[in-house]
Amino acid sequence: MFHTQLVIDGGQTETKLRIIRQGDVSEFRLPGVQTNLPVLPQLAAAIGYAANISEAGFDVVSIGTTGLTKAEHDAGELMAMLEPGMALNLHLAHDSVSSYLGALGDRPGAVVAAGTGVVTLAVSARTTARVDGWGYIMGDAGSAYWMGQQALSAVMRAHDGRGPQTSLSGAVRDRWPDLEEAYIQLQAAPNKISVVASFGKEVSRCAATDPVAARICDLAGRELAHSAATALRRTGQAGTSQPAVACLGGVFSGAQVRAAFTAELALQIPGARLVKPAGNGLDGICLMGGLPENHPLRAMISSV
Repeated sequence: MFHTQLVIDGGQTETKLRIIRQGDVSEFRLPGVQTNLPVLPQLAAAIGYAANISEAGFDVVSIGTTGLTKAEHDAGELMAMLEPGMALNLHLAHDSVSSYLGALGDRPGAVVAAGTGVVTLAVSARTTARVDGWGYIMGDAGSAYWMGQQALSAVMRAHDGRGPQTSLSGAVRDRWPDLEEAYIQLQAAPNKISVVASFGKEVSRCAATDPVAARICDLAGRELAHSAATALRRTGQAGTSQPAVACLGGVFSGAQVRAAFTAELALQIPGARLVKPAGNGLDGICLMGGLPENHPLRAMISSV
């Protein structure tokens, strides 16, 4: 049993840290991972921040993060960036792995993690399948960013006459009173990803009374369900008895999104069974080091 552990959940909006020292647990927040920059130096800085807080190194550091490329999926390279004694053992994985473990543990099924971005991972007894998680430019369909981008587009269409009026315009004007200048200010914003994603909540809030917002929520739910169904098919679980599907992330707090997701999943995989997540990404990261060597997810974790 390790006496001191550092658990890091690197997301696009924020990075969550959990320090476990002799049974005492404390959590901290740092800015999100910038996926347009090398990820490992950012993780090394987060570990250094935690070590300064604790005034000591850690027996084990476990990390699940967004933006992890194949080239950077190397715990040894990250370890080399740390001061001596900062980490005795280190586990590193993409956040799809940590989300999965947090929701379903080592059981088969599929997990859809939809926050600022989105990634879906399915795991069977022998194989895994990742669907989406391709970033805000090329993917992340159904994520908060995706919903926010759809909302901004709808607002500008309403503004210039191409689309119907929508109550979403009020929320956008609250941030940018001059809509015709909004895109200039947004493009220049260093936190543009989180700004766009923040409108996802407004879409869910307005869905009950605004047809434009309701349509965005419906599309988001269907996209997320399609990802889950695809992942189940790729791992051979579509024809099994009641494969488990768990949902994580703030997008699913919206009733309209969740209803659309549930309905579409039932159409595509009639036997799928929605289950309550056992925990969150931080909880899943804690489990990474304890997976047996023959578990399908073990190959997706770099350890040193």
